Amino acid sequence: MIAPLPVDRFLAEARSTPVIDVRSPGEFAHGHIPGAFNIPLFDDDERARVGTRYKRAGRDAAVLTGLELIGPKLASFVKQSRKLSPDGEVLVHCWRGGMRSASFAWLLQTAGLRVAGTLQQGYKAFRQEALHAFEKPLPLVVLGGQTGSGKTEILHHLRGQGEQVVDLEGLARHKGSSFGAIGEAPQPTVEQFENDLFAALRGLDPGRRIWLEDESVTIGTVRIPHPFFAQMRRAPVLFLEVPKAERIERLVQMYTGCDDRLLAEAVHRIHKRLGGQHHARALQALAAGDYATVADVTLAYYDKAYLFGLAKRDPNTVHRLPVAGLSPAEIARRLVGYAAANITLSDASIGLD
Repeated sequence: MIAPLPVDRFLAEARSTPVIDVRSPGEFAHGHIPGAFNIPLFDDDERARVGTRYKRAGRDAAVLTGLELIGPKLASFVKQSRKLSPDGEVLVHCWRGGMRSASFAWLLQTAGLRVAGTLQQGYKAFRQEALHAFEKPLPLVVLGGQTGSGKTEILHHLRGQGEQVVDLEGLARHKGSSFGAIGEAPQPTVEQFENDLFAALRGLDPGRRIWLEDESVTIGTVRIPHPFFAQMRRAPVLFLEVPKAERIERLVQMYTGCDDRLLAEAVHRIHKRLGGQHHARALQALAAGDYATVADVTLAYYDKAYLFGLAKRDPNTVHRLPVAGLSPAEIARRLVGYAAANITLSDASIGLD
């Protein structure tokens, strides 16, 4: 008998044991446990056929249809599973922890592999655990600053100095503005972004501060979970005061060499916010290869929008730090020192019950 494991135990085992998700490719693509491997018992069409058979003729008929479909694939399932695990031990789960995972686990055991456990109540239980985790108080410290301040690079230096960091834009595969998808891989689904965020938080110590970048509730097409975003809005903000000239220079370095058509599309997306005159000026500058002017024009909108959002925060939680001319590594060092001297864990968890 293969023991179903509760979520915490299953995820603890998953740190050292491969996880096989036997759901259909469509289910897996929509959202999965980070790091899991998909070996689908049924493809999407087969899953639909079994479901239709169940509704029309009942459980026994659906099981028979399922057996007819997977019979020719049994050897392949075992071969794929063996490739994933050099020592022959795996974890298995499906949607609800029912017949799909139990059947697959039985097959692997019969073929000589060791199944460390299935997931009690399946992926559904994992999702419940992930969403609940965003409600738990965390000692967040938000790194703020207008567009072009180099916040993401500074976060990387903070991590290099031993600080705990969550890179929301990295998880979202988007830099957060109309230009944010340029040079990035396709974004995950909202559900997968939540799963990846949960995994990132799960690996951190809740007794130490956690740095992350100030963001809007949406990053491209994904959305930060509401309970977690509410914590971000209450957390202390270390706002970097970086001169506009430095920010323009950084943006020019970032986007020079990108496809000008993509840059033009990004400018078009904020046409109404820029206004007709500024929109036309930005496109003319882009056509002339004057990326500095493009950055200057678009920053007028982004600066206004960012400062409007910052003004909605409790002013007592906003700490302004002038950092003109400093390297990202030096800024990171100063941030660590400032936070250690001025922000306690209770400050970082401000307003939480």
